[in-house]
Amino acid sequence: MSENSKLEPSNFIRNIINDDLKNNKNDGRVHTRFPPEPNGYLHIGHAKSICLNFGLAEDYEGGLCNLRFDDTNPEKEDVEYTDSIQADVKWLGFDWADRLFYASDYFEQLYEYAVILIKDSKAYVDDLSYDEMRALRGTLTEPGKPSPHRDRSVEENLDLFKRMRAGEFVPGERILRAKIDMASPNMNMRDPAIYRIRKVIHHKTGDEWCVYPMYDYTHCISDALEGITHSLCTLEFEDHRPLYDWFLEQLPVKCHPQQIEFARLNLNYTVTSKRKLNELVTEGLVLGWDDPRMPTIVGMRRRGYTPESIRDFCNRIGLTKTDTIIDVGVLENCVREDLDKRTRRVLAVLNPLKVVIENFPEGEVEYLDAPYHPNNPDMGQRSLPFSKEIYIEQDDFMEDPPKKFFRLGPGREVRLRYAYFITCNEIIKNDAGEVIELRCTYDPETKGGNAPDGRKVKGTIHWVSAEHALKTQVRLYDRLFNDPKPDSKKHEKDWKSFINPESISTCDSACLEPSLVDAKTEECFQFERTGYFNVDSKDNFNGKPIFNRTVTLRDSWAKQKNR
Repeated sequence: MSENSKLEPSNFIRNIINDDLKNNKNDGRVHTRFPPEPNGYLHIGHAKSICLNFGLAEDYEGGLCNLRFDDTNPEKEDVEYTDSIQADVKWLGFDWADRLFYASDYFEQLYEYAVILIKDSKAYVDDLSYDEMRALRGTLTEPGKPSPHRDRSVEENLDLFKRMRAGEFVPGERILRAKIDMASPNMNMRDPAIYRIRKVIHHKTGDEWCVYPMYDYTHCISDALEGITHSLCTLEFEDHRPLYDWFLEQLPVKCHPQQIEFARLNLNYTVTSKRKLNELVTEGLVLGWDDPRMPTIVGMRRRGYTPESIRDFCNRIGLTKTDTIIDVGVLENCVREDLDKRTRRVLAVLNPLKVVIENFPEGEVEYLDAPYHPNNPDMGQRSLPFSKEIYIEQDDFMEDPPKKFFRLGPGREVRLRYAYFITCNEIIKNDAGEVIELRCTYDPETKGGNAPDGRKVKGTIHWVSAEHALKTQVRLYDRLFNDPKPDSKKHEKDWKSFINPESISTCDSACLEPSLVDAKTEECFQFERTGYFNVDSKDNFNGKPIFNRTVTLRDSWAKQKNR
């Protein structure tokens, strides 16, 4: 490993960079870029690229990483997306300093380079329609056929291209193509399009342009203009690399970056296609790009995922040259491990059942000390109010419990977390026969959960004081899809039918310990025995904070799969 690099896990890209540094290629520089198209919100797949490009720049002495927006398609782009992308990159913990660029910054230079290609007889204006060009393009086994306009004179091409820029033609009437090889086995080299006419207002340049460069042409030149050394992209661009190199070899650019491809991030139970994510939003199947069930970074943030857990996940899965599907459980375990270290433990009853402790003094309140984290005393303690009426979880009581049910039942004794032993003596039901209240007694000698006579109980349940509880809404989020491969080709037409109907449920009568009254937006907690939750950043429940479940304490899906 290069002496310039920190001790980071080895991968094939890092090995290439280390060899380049060893041979003093690029004058010993490492300069990467993250080039999103501002036509949607970033998702977990983009997080992998962000962590890779910015992470490599951080790992090498003097390394740099640019944030550059590929804003060459004004029909789909918006400043809303540029703002959200910048916020996402910063939230993940990375900074581009003064290296924020837009492809549109280079529109004039890109146009001049296209003129150079025309003058060198390496580009021409074509009058064919899209369908006509596709018909002449050929197949993987048959060469393409040249356009009848391929041999136009340089003078005519220069005139037509100038008139395209001036807005004399309608969209689709003419297009500028590179003149390479219509018989190339690589379809991308068969006279690809360079410029198309688009009479659309651009979010940054307004109506200054009505011709816009194509991605394959723009991207490599932008890399070269910015002095990028290693242009990292996903495997679908591997076949585009010869075109990337061809453009740079024909033009007087100051450097020739090296394109390196890696496998994109594919998660099961998830879709990351921008088109499909947009369908979920526009068809109202989710509540926006920041819906906590979405794999978008804004959605994951709202759900309670931490930037540290996402960076850890991207580091764990590593880099390969082969497309694989990662179990989303790996991502969930990363956030569990991170939240386990950083969150305060609190008591929360999501589906409350009232318990009256008959022998506790009427009107009195006792405050019990409890640590916020059993292994981190620096998090401090809080005082839990204990009173005559408390709430427990409905699932922690059974009227006719089976043998291995160790929670509360008629005549049974259990431990209340941080409090006392209680025994159920009476069950109160409504007219429908539903249990609505339990009458219990407590043993005042068992304060702190231990009996002086040495007797043991097998069950410990959580609780909150009915009088002091924060009553609010808790949202239980789960995986958006119930099929591990909703994005597979065989599901192309029916992928939305696999949306998990239980991906969200709400507990509108949740009762939480009173310390959560002052919980701050996006603050995370562990609800004991239940899972990790955070304060929703957007909604409230009658002026009170709403809590979103980030992840369960254990992988419940793995448990179901193993049954």
